[in-house]
Amino acid sequence: MRVLVVGGSGFLGRAVCSRGVSAGWSVVGTFYSGRIGVPGVDARRVDVTDRAAVRALVAEVRPDAVVATPYRYDDWAVTADGAANVAVAAAETGARLVHVSSDALHAGRPTPYADDDPPTPVHAYGAAKAAAETAVRAIDPGAAVVRTSLILGEGSKQIQLCRDALAGRAVLFADELRCPVDVTDLADAVLELVASSYAGLLNVAGPDAVSRAELGLLVAERDGVDATALKTTTAASTGLSRPLAVRLDSTRARGLLRTRLRGVRELLTP
Repeated sequence: MRVLVVGGSGFLGRAVCSRGVSAGWSVVGTFYSGRIGVPGVDARRVDVTDRAAVRALVAEVRPDAVVATPYRYDDWAVTADGAANVAVAAAETGARLVHVSSDALHAGRPTPYADDDPPTPVHAYGAAKAAAETAVRAIDPGAAVVRTSLILGEGSKQIQLCRDALAGRAVLFADELRCPVDVTDLADAVLELVASSYAGLLNVAGPDAVSRAELGLLVAERDGVDATALKTTTAASTGLSRPLAVRLDSTRARGLLRTRLRGVRELLTP
């Protein structure tokens, strides 16, 4: 299996590259800035907003499958247009496509979101992720589109945000719920989907729904840190447009995949 990981220098992208190499696959990973740093990966630089460059790279690599993980929180061109460019290039070469999306495209509600629930974005990043999904599904109806949540593991921005809040350098929202997932669990699930024929939307997240404030307390307990300095507030009180309670129902994924999606409490048990 020859797989191209677009966004291979990102947190999830590096994990997908690493797990792919461990599985004995031929892995090509892309970067724009930074580095991939995974032994055995053929690293290639590409700007995903440059459609001609993306098409040329995919045509040269001729992968059996493409895993698309690129995003930039405040950049529509990377998150939305970049996803479309990758999908076009993958379709032109007949490569299997697994596109990684986000729960950020939901607004939040009391009940969990099913795999096929339509996007209801409340901020620009969520809208960009929704647009990316629309483009990918229109270009390649056979693609697997993975909606995931907060990605944990050493080096995770989510863990660092909790540590910053515990040190008084950041604030965590007590009313913003998510279903965190381990980066290696998610990478393994993505690679399973690469080798499958699954088409369409699939929630791939952990079974435990926790607020960001609760996540900070779990990190404090795991790290043996005093949590009395933890700074919290509510997104509602700030007036910011942010998704609040976003619980992904990953029942379908748990029945489909061999990979066990561990809950955050298991992941962060001291």
